[in-house]
Amino acid sequence: MKSKFLIVAVITISTLMLSCSSGNGDFDATGTFESEEIIVSSEASGKIIKLDVEEGMLLKKDQVVGLIDTTQLYLKKKQLLASVKAVISKQPDINTQLASLEKQIEAAQTEKKRIENLVLSDAASTKQLDDINNQLEVLHKQYAATKSSLTITKQSLQSETLPLYAQIEQIQDQINKSKITNPIEGTVLTKYSKLEEVTGVGKALYKIADLSLMTLRAYINGDQLGSTKLGQNVKVFVDNGSGGQKELNGEIYWISSKAEFTPKTIQTKDERANLVYAIKVKVINDGYLKIGMYGEIKF
Repeated sequence: MKSKFLIVAVITISTLMLSCSSGNGDFDATGTFESEEIIVSSEASGKIIKLDVEEGMLLKKDQVVGLIDTTQLYLKKKQLLASVKAVISKQPDINTQLASLEKQIEAAQTEKKRIENLVLSDAASTKQLDDINNQLEVLHKQYAATKSSLTITKQSLQSETLPLYAQIEQIQDQINKSKITNPIEGTVLTKYSKLEEVTGVGKALYKIADLSLMTLRAYINGDQLGSTKLGQNVKVFVDNGSGGQKELNGEIYWISSKAEFTPKTIQTKDERANLVYAIKVKVINDGYLKIGMYGEIKF
């Protein structure tokens, strides 16, 4: 009786195991589903004052989800702006400072015309005309020298502001990086940091992945490699939770060029194969597929 019971139990278990595979083990390769995961890290140091991220949350691309305290950066930027303003205030007003010389030149030119008229009527000597010409020449040289000096002074002061503006741009860049911006549209898988924690540059904040398109990483043997090509459509089967299987469409988009030993958790059509080739099949996820779920492929 015990032997009969044992035989019945073995047959029952074998039947259940076969029912869990597609077509009684009729598959060409198996593998597990994975996704391209991105770990979002901090680009600034300081206290996290905002972090609207929770595991399982769907985030949009370029969505601002958090902020790191920027108080000290803001104060430093304010100080630099004040320094720039102080330097600019020292710049000379060239037009104002040259206005008096322009008036003198204008008056000298008027006087020159008057003397020229007097010389023509023999009411003034040519020496007076020479004197006013010399005076005009001196005024023009003085005007050119003053303008050159004021221009050099202004340019020098403007040059002093360039390093300050560069520092302001650096501070602004740090302020911009204090905003935590989500890089892709996807689902938050893991949250590493919390509100009010102090973070640093490069410290992981959360992990996100686009689960709308999953990758089934499977393995084939050398005999199958010749009949497998990029862009090939395949059938993908996963357990439906009711003892049956759910069928999905997939497309091979990557085939490894190097052979490797068969992973212990993976089966191929020929389980005795020692060396296999990895392939990646992209499958549109309707929400059913999960990371780490097993799948079977039928070419």
